[in-house]
This record gives sequence, C-alpha cells and structure tokens, in this order.
Amino acid sequence: MRVGYVRVSSVDQNTVRQLDGVSVERVFTDKASGKDAARPKLEELIAFVREGDTVLVHSMDRLARNLDDLRRLVRMLTGKGVKVEFVKESLAFTGEDSPMATLLLSAMGAFAEFERALILERQREGIAAAKARGVYTGRRPALTDERARELRERAAAGERKSALAKEFGISRETVYSYLRTVPVPE
Repeated sequence: MRVGYVRVSSVDQNTVRQLDGVSVERVFTDKASGKDAARPKLEELIAFVREGDTVLVHSMDRLARNLDDLRRLVRMLTGKGVKVEFVKESLAFTGEDSPMATLLLSAMGAFAEFERALILERQREGIAAAKARGVYTGRRPALTDERARELRERAAAGERKSALAKEFGISRETVYSYLRTVPVPE
C-alpha cells in the first residue's frame, strides 16, 4: 500500500501541493509543528503501515525538523519493513541502505534542523526589533479582565475546567494559564 504523510505547521496552511500528482491510497495529515514527533496523525500512520508498504512524504522537513527525530522515524518505519520515500529529494530508504544513502539522510536532515533554527532566530530578532520600536505588544488576551475574574471564581467554586473552557470559548490550557496568573489589583 502507498501511504502519504502530509504536515503543515498551522491550520490555515494548504496541504494540497505536498503530494499533488503522487499516487497514494491513503493520506495522513497533521496540522502541527514538526519540532517534535508527537503528532497524532504521524502516530496513527506508524501504527497503520505494514511490511511491504511505502510511506511517501513531500520532503524530509515535513516528516521532522530535527536530525534525531528524522533518523529515528526513518529507522522505525524501515524496521517494520516499510519503504520511506521523500519526493522532493528523490530519496528512498528501505533499511538496507548504502552508506551514501545514510549520509544523504543525515546531511539533508541537518539542513532541515538548521533551517528551523534560522526561522526561530529571525522570529526572535523580528520581535526584539518590533519591541524596540514600541510596536510589538504581544498577543491580545483571550478574555477581558472581568471575564478572567469570573473564570477564576467559577473554577475556585469547583466547576470543571473543560466545561469552563467550552463556555468561555478557550482551550483548557488557556483556562489553566488564567488560573496560574495572579490578577493585578485594581
């Protein structure tokens, strides 16, 4: 079976171009950062594939953004008898790879890791420059001060965090963030 894996970093990014024109029978799509391998659809793909299957990925940086994760994932898949193909790089790995294939995996994976580090560095520099100009204020709070106070009171009264998150239209993690934050006295 030919199985595709697609990953984009955010929900609003388009996934169509990654395996456009590539014949696959099933596709697993994650809308999450590639900084770590804990991605639901990737884990589902790993559990799904069987010996003799081929996993097709647009490029190495779609599978992993750091060399350790990339090598571990390729080894895990090939250890199950699954072939891994990277379309953009025109590379395939079977577990019986030559020293040159191993070198290419390591070199290309290192470039993906380097690219991620550059992106983060540029982002930090951009934020620092915007702060220096006084134009960066950060993310807007999800709740007004009054709604945050209500959230804290209701949580202290024992209401379930998941129910509060749903009612206030925020994630559970945001609920916990508000509960950890000490309100500024008026």
